[in-house]
Amino acid sequence: MTLQTKETVIGFVGTGVMGKSMASHFLKAGYPVVVYTRTKAKAEDLLAQGAVWKEHVSEVAQASDVIITMVGYPSDVEEVYLGAEGIVPHAKPGSFLIDMTTSKPSLAKKIYEEAKKHDLHSLDAPVSGGDIGAREARLTIMVGGDQEAFDAIEPLLKIMGTNVVLQGGPGAGQHTKMCNQIAIATNMIGVCEAISYAKKAGLDPSRVLESIAAGAAGSWSLSNLAPRMIAGNFDPGFYIKHFIKDMGIALEAAKEMGLLTPGLELSKSLYDELAANGMEDNGTQALIKWFEK
Repeated sequence: MTLQTKETVIGFVGTGVMGKSMASHFLKAGYPVVVYTRTKAKAEDLLAQGAVWKEHVSEVAQASDVIITMVGYPSDVEEVYLGAEGIVPHAKPGSFLIDMTTSKPSLAKKIYEEAKKHDLHSLDAPVSGGDIGAREARLTIMVGGDQEAFDAIEPLLKIMGTNVVLQGGPGAGQHTKMCNQIAIATNMIGVCEAISYAKKAGLDPSRVLESIAAGAAGSWSLSNLAPRMIAGNFDPGFYIKHFIKDMGIALEAAKEMGLLTPGLELSKSLYDELAANGMEDNGTQALIKWFEK
């Protein structure tokens, strides 16, 4: 099972905040890339770099050897893969399907089984690292699927990320992403509380970060999102509405396994409140607004 370098056509469905950067790395590496996204304007930068536009998901599937998806919600994933004009019914036998959306583990398993019936290799490969990681090709990529398919596709995944790990069979990538989101959810509360405390104590929060981000309290969110909070920059590297979706998936999966996640429940309740007040399209760092209201 091999993929011919630079002869492999990469299809990309979903070119939003992260998907656009991820797809661009394949163009820079010399691969032919075809793209589709619901709003064509979001693909204009990629088209200017040489990507080829397709009018439908089915056309991307028919033209590609590897199809990568980075869409919004599980309902989008299901439609893109299993709908009448979706990837599974139209992809060429032997193609590789890589869903990098954060979605339900159960849906990843369903897509895998349907893909196998069509002689297609399906992997769930959600990512972490936000817009910065996508832009700098430093994403963490958590993969679920068959070892043989992973071995074939790993060099392509490493074009987008630096930490690429096969976690297990179908759905394992999505379960691992849930672990990631659970860890982030409560950490974000801690970051916001620390900044709020620093301000109340009359400290310079940026100077405080110089000390605590390099110590035992250090985290990705503290180093990358806390400075945005302090600067009042709430542009989305990762949308609040998508984080709420992820936390909902994690809560549902945890409940099915009989696991209590009180920190996750608290974090989701705070973000739900922000969304209800019109901030769902802000970046997740906007949680600081809850503490400063």
